[in-house]
Amino acid sequence: MTDSAVRRPTAATCGCCLSRRQMLAGGAAFAASAVGLHHAARAQTATVPFRIDVHHHLTPPDYVTAITGKAHLPVPAANWSLAKSLDDMDAAGVQTAVLSISTPGLWFGDAAAAARLARGCNDYMARLIADNPGRFGSFAALPLPNADATLGEIAYALDTLKADGVSVFTSYDGKWLGDALFVPVFDELNRRKAVVSVHPNTTACCGNLIPYIPDSVIEYGTDTTRTIASLIFSGAAERWPDIRFIFSHAGGAMPFLIERFEVLARMPQAAKMLPGGVRAPLQRFFYDTAQSSNPAAMGALRQLVEPTQILFGTDFPYRTSLEHVTGLAGCKVLAPDLRRIERDNALGLLPRLRG
Repeated sequence: MTDSAVRRPTAATCGCCLSRRQMLAGGAAFAASAVGLHHAARAQTATVPFRIDVHHHLTPPDYVTAITGKAHLPVPAANWSLAKSLDDMDAAGVQTAVLSISTPGLWFGDAAAAARLARGCNDYMARLIADNPGRFGSFAALPLPNADATLGEIAYALDTLKADGVSVFTSYDGKWLGDALFVPVFDELNRRKAVVSVHPNTTACCGNLIPYIPDSVIEYGTDTTRTIASLIFSGAAERWPDIRFIFSHAGGAMPFLIERFEVLARMPQAAKMLPGGVRAPLQRFFYDTAQSSNPAAMGALRQLVEPTQILFGTDFPYRTSLEHVTGLAGCKVLAPDLRRIERDNALGLLPRLRG
């Protein structure tokens, strides 16, 4: 068919089409709305800082030295500084940020090196907390998958440094968190009723699948979903009911895949692992807003969990805190509970931050 043979619809023949004038007017209205949200978010930050960011990364100088030549460190992480963290927090009314180590993590095949790196990172975070009263908390880095070293670091971080919880990654060497390899570690964390922040990474099977799309765009959300599924369908979530898990980025793709989770949960083997059904553990978990502060993601998550399970997170330095304040302000489904999400839920989970 030639171009001349294609009949283009007009406003008279298609009620869904808009004139150029209508499109421009609509675009202007959308832009004005976005600007309004941004100004409203900035106005909120003019008051006393109150927000608590549970997903805020740092890059200790010794960490940079330790991983040089072993893994690529993204530019935002390589350029991190304490001043940049504080400036970002101040710009968005963030009172306290809970620090954690992001990808590429600590594990590069050497258990002793991972243990030294975890200890150095945790000591560095403790110094930042002491030197900046009220501004920081910490989720301790752990030298997984080495269980013995990890158990030692849990005791040091939680008992000596008084860390607010621990941080783990979604997978290690192709094993997700429901794997039997992690049982001794999570048994101990369950005994302690610990807060465990789960950050995505890329497992060996799935890195660089589409060369021009970074793994963080798709694979991080996918690996988060895999590890949630492994915890649920292995029975691990039932085994460790006292761990307070926080999953990054609104749970990845899990809210969208809830129907598939529920269908699988009907199968006899899966049903044995889920005496209360698949939604019970999913609704017990916590989820942060990092890189998910938009109506689509928050709407899906809010359909699944109560607002008590949603925590403010920003993924700094990869994104700014103000972007997330602005994004959440545009999520109508969260409007009645925004203060709770931006502060109160975190205080319930991390009571030390009240001080």
